[in-house]
Amino acid sequence: MFKRSLSESPKRIRPGLVSHILLRSGGTSTDNLAIAWVEVELGSQQQTHHHAPEQAYIIVGGRGLIKVGPDIADVQAGDLLYIPSNVEHAAENEGPERLVYVSITVPALDIEALYDTGQLKR
Repeated sequence: MFKRSLSESPKRIRPGLVSHILLRSGGTSTDNLAIAWVEVELGSQQQTHHHAPEQAYIIVGGRGLIKVGPDIADVQAGDLLYIPSNVEHAAENEGPERLVYVSITVPALDIEALYDTGQLKR
């Protein structure tokens, strides 16, 4: 069994956005999943980026806009978005409260490569 809480998870903090890394590459023996809890503050957005793993966002709080390729969707709690491999995407919070979603990638995304040296580096 693997268990991790938000309070003990590694974090990647960007202006207006916090990613709590709940499960990352190397976290389990199979390396099939990476999971993050992402909080986007009002008026903030995630940088547009892409990566090889497929991804899904499950919106658990707030409202916002998610861009996937040329498409833009209004999202709210209870919505799921699928993001195909290597398609540019981003999340934006247009309010009125914090946008919160769970990000799942298959296979596991290399968090360090994306956030620390890659497209989401500050």
